[in-house]
Amino acid sequence: MPALNVEFSDRELEDLRQIAKERGTSMKALVREAAAADIARHRALQEGAETFRRFFAAHAEEFAAAFPDDEPPAKDEAA
Repeated sequence: MPALNVEFSDRELEDLRQIAKERGTSMKALVREAAAADIARHRALQEGAETFRRFFAAHAEEFAAAFPDDEPPAKDEAA
């Protein structure tokens, strides 16, 4: 399995040791769990953003009518 060497400051290492001890786990498991959670969060945010973009595109005319002041000026008005 591929591995990754990660450097931490002395303070960060001490904090990791303490947290791992409090949770009854290893530092390796703690760091891996944190990375996996961040990956899952990132994926969820990407999926949520894509869902919003699709929804917004599907309802663009409704949004334009409801919020006319937020619409960009027409090309002939911008000049």
